[in-house]
Amino acid sequence: MLNESNLHNYQRACIEHIIRNKNCGLFLDMGLGKTVSTLTAFNDLKFDYCEILNALVIAPKRVTETVWQEESEKWTHLKHLRFSKIIGSESQRIAALHAKADIYLISRDNIAWLCAYFGGHLPYDMLIIDELSSFKSYNSKRFKSLRLARQHVNIKRVVGLTGTPAPNSFIDLWAQIWLLDMGERLGKNITSYRNRWFKPGRTNGQIVFNYVLLNGAEQEIMHRISDICISMQSADYLTMPVRTDNYIQLRLPDKIQKAYDDFERSQVLQLGEEEVGALSAAALSNKLLQFANGSIYDENHFAHSIHEVKLDAAKEIIENANGQPVLIAWTYQFDRDRLMDALKSYSPRELKTAKDINDWNAGSIQVMLAHPASAGHGLNLQAGGSIILWYGLTWSLELYQQFNARLYRQGQDRHVIINHLVMQKTHDEDVVKALRNKDLKQNALLLSIKAKIEKYKNLQ
Repeated sequence: MLNESNLHNYQRACIEHIIRNKNCGLFLDMGLGKTVSTLTAFNDLKFDYCEILNALVIAPKRVTETVWQEESEKWTHLKHLRFSKIIGSESQRIAALHAKADIYLISRDNIAWLCAYFGGHLPYDMLIIDELSSFKSYNSKRFKSLRLARQHVNIKRVVGLTGTPAPNSFIDLWAQIWLLDMGERLGKNITSYRNRWFKPGRTNGQIVFNYVLLNGAEQEIMHRISDICISMQSADYLTMPVRTDNYIQLRLPDKIQKAYDDFERSQVLQLGEEEVGALSAAALSNKLLQFANGSIYDENHFAHSIHEVKLDAAKEIIENANGQPVLIAWTYQFDRDRLMDALKSYSPRELKTAKDINDWNAGSIQVMLAHPASAGHGLNLQAGGSIILWYGLTWSLELYQQFNARLYRQGQDRHVIINHLVMQKTHDEDVVKALRNKDLKQNALLLSIKAKIEKYKNLQ
């Protein structure tokens, strides 16, 4: 087991930051040990400073089920902590609420239920929000529920943890920082925040589609929150293993490429008849990416198979791994179904439970399938392998970075290879371009679709 002397100096700085600031944020890169730093600070605040009795941790579902308690069990100075997981049926959740514990864990999807159950008066001294960025939407039910609960005086401390506080734009920061300081630094509401530091970007009459930072606004915002938020990047503190990003260029057979081109052209021109909104652009983007992956859903959500180019490439990568475990990121349900069938000789598993995580880390799973949205935060999978295969691609830089960080993180001692299956002359190339450029703009997808519309209009 590890003991307190094994903590890195930067982790000690994080612990001191939490203790010194009643409301604070740790914007730490993936793999820097946010969990153990926060647990140690909680332990000190409870048993040394006698300031708090308990804490509520709000986290993604799988992180709630496994990560926090497992992390405490690795450290001699934390193994005594008692955990209660507020998961399962409503009766099971209620029983967990009343169990004796130091730390209570709940999925962010159940935070609205919890706030309603207690009438907004959460009976916890400390609130820890793991993946604070999941509360970036000020219109979401989870934010509104927690906002009401946050205003009650019984919550003495709040800690926000994330590696990606502004995955799309600085607009995302307001809701997250409000949960820490209740509007003291960035304004009491989103309107005042926008009016002070942003100007409207793309508009359509009275509708504003996005906001653009004013000159100097980024530096001013960061300065205003710098007293309670610290930011660290793993490259500055860790000796990380070699990472190779491998972009595997694939080609459709000529006949299928022509079918793709015809499909893209007809769909784009049909969409281009009227002003393109984010929803219609996203719908078209999904159709094009489905085609590139090898199947496409009809209006009844029935999947029609088109080609097996990516399936063949995936099989080749698994074979060339020579028995090394491979973690596959899939996008659509038909991807998952086709991969499970095509790779059945390798006894593939889908990441669903704590047992799947344990078996993977024990090296007993050669092929593991996971959706980035369900395996993108907090899970420690680095012990089980060092090869990732992106079968389908995502526009979300946050999900992309977080999924890769399941293997490329502290504790990984092997060369990490991240494979991307990229279908040439398809929408895949637009996604890769955005990810390679670390495009944080919310309208990257929309701009891509608009460019296609202009291209086909010019060809008419």
